[in-house]
Amino acid sequence: MERWNQQTLARQFLFAGGIVSIVAMLLVGAFVTNLIEDAVTRNSAATTALYVDSIIAPILPDLKTTDTLDDVTNRVLDETFGQGALGKQVVSFRLWRADGTVLYATDKTIQGKRFPPGKDLTAAFSGKMVAQFDYVDDAESFDQRSFGKPLLEIYNPILQPWSGEVIAVTEFYEIADDFQQSLSQARLQSWLAVAGVTTTFFLLLSAIVFKGSRMIEAQQRSLTERVVDLQSLLTQNRTLHSRAQRASQRATALNEGYLRRLGADLHDGPAQLVAYAALRVDSALLVDPEAPRDVREAEVAAIKARLQEAMDEIRSICSGLVLPQIETAAVPEILEKVVGAHRERTAATVDLKIASPARPLLPSAKICIYRFVQEALNNGYRHAAGANQTVTQTYEGNMIIVEVSDDGPGFDKSTIRPEGLGIAGLRERIESLGGTFDLATSSRGTTVRMSLNVHESEHV
Repeated sequence: MERWNQQTLARQFLFAGGIVSIVAMLLVGAFVTNLIEDAVTRNSAATTALYVDSIIAPILPDLKTTDTLDDVTNRVLDETFGQGALGKQVVSFRLWRADGTVLYATDKTIQGKRFPPGKDLTAAFSGKMVAQFDYVDDAESFDQRSFGKPLLEIYNPILQPWSGEVIAVTEFYEIADDFQQSLSQARLQSWLAVAGVTTTFFLLLSAIVFKGSRMIEAQQRSLTERVVDLQSLLTQNRTLHSRAQRASQRATALNEGYLRRLGADLHDGPAQLVAYAALRVDSALLVDPEAPRDVREAEVAAIKARLQEAMDEIRSICSGLVLPQIETAAVPEILEKVVGAHRERTAATVDLKIASPARPLLPSAKICIYRFVQEALNNGYRHAAGANQTVTQTYEGNMIIVEVSDDGPGFDKSTIRPEGLGIAGLRERIESLGGTFDLATSSRGTTVRMSLNVHESEHV
């Protein structure tokens, strides 16, 4: 049953329907063939019986009043069945009385004898014509069984003209060569007709079932594909949900980290310089009227220099925090801005390679690319002295790829802290947008690589 249930509906119908159709064809064919045989046999027998009756009836005496045939009648019957067309067509003839006595027979050995009436003889005396083909089983029909040819056995009642009463029954055997051929043709035609109708009906049903089966299979495949797609979407949703939770948690930590780093930068840089200038303002050299003029001017110049240095560092910090207008800018413009700002701030040489034409991206993707390049260049400048830094932007199918590389000495990736703001922050920012982040480092240099799906980041 399990193997059967695994088959398609079309195969199940082809197997079960084929068996049912064959059985139905055999049953219907046998039934129709029997009806046709009975009809053909009866019609042929009726024609022959009418012909024989038209010849024999005028010869017979009134069998209602006599129990035997006279010599003249016997002689006429002998001549009738011994020569002529009727003698060639009928091989045996008997005239029966109701009690089973053979009044006349072409086989003289049974004439005058009495036999138990068979069912065919009894049916004939009830007024029915009985005909059988190639089936001679009467006890008195030994000669007919040994004749060796197909015979049509006919029992035909003889009626009294004025009363319609059956007074005798004629039994005769007709050579049925032509009848057998006609019957064989009728059988063949009936079987061909039944087989043709059954086959046509089965083929039409098969076509309908196969069409429905293909439709069901297509719908099943479509449903299966949809289920697989839904499962994939559910998996992606779970992954994105988990990423969003991690990104939210990481964003909070990163914000706190950025604030700490900003505070540390302000404290270690501008704050120290301003504090130094404040201490020098209170210097005794500035308030001592007897101090030499050039010494006081040098002290004022030193204070101004520290204050200017503090202002420069504050501007540098602010320029790193404030993003340029990138919402309406294309990817090449964004890359040129971030690389230009790095060159201006550090005086380092950076090669820029941009693929064209540019594809539209969402502002969040543009910001991600800007911060990625900015942080990667800063890290390369701090740790690799900006050695041969290169920014490369390409497209691979639906993905936008941005790489930042240098020829520095590299570093040990195991030293990267998960809570750090640099590499960890970049990875979290990129993965929160559904992208990927890769880092490769060796003694020959370092390459950081990010990728985002363009279609997921296009303007709607």
